[in-house]
Amino acid sequence: MYSIDDKDYPCSTSVTMRFIGGKWKAAIIKYLAEKKRYSELRKDLVNITERTLSLQLKELEADGIVIRTVYTSKPPLRVEYELSDFGRTLLPLIQTISDFGKEIIKNNDKVHVVSPPPCSLE
Repeated sequence: MYSIDDKDYPCSTSVTMRFIGGKWKAAIIKYLAEKKRYSELRKDLVNITERTLSLQLKELEADGIVIRTVYTSKPPLRVEYELSDFGRTLLPLIQTISDFGKEIIKNNDKVHVVSPPPCSLE
């Protein structure tokens, strides 16, 4: 049994999902394979709300997965996000999850493509 912030996790898999679980975190991590500005992330993740993106980035930063850099030397203020070294260790896992999703899309009759995926990383 493991505990993080007074919440118990029964195994290492559940600990991992605490850090990357949810609808958006894996996609954010995948898009941050390269350093990006907030506005670029917003364009990449077309269906995410600003509030959700902001909250997810704060959580990923607090967990040591994402590094946030603010440039204030000249207006306008610029904020960039990139994966930490620890965050980069997740990229092979995220790629495997993506590959699994592609197999589900090809082989599961319940999945219907309603529009071309906006993810340029497909």
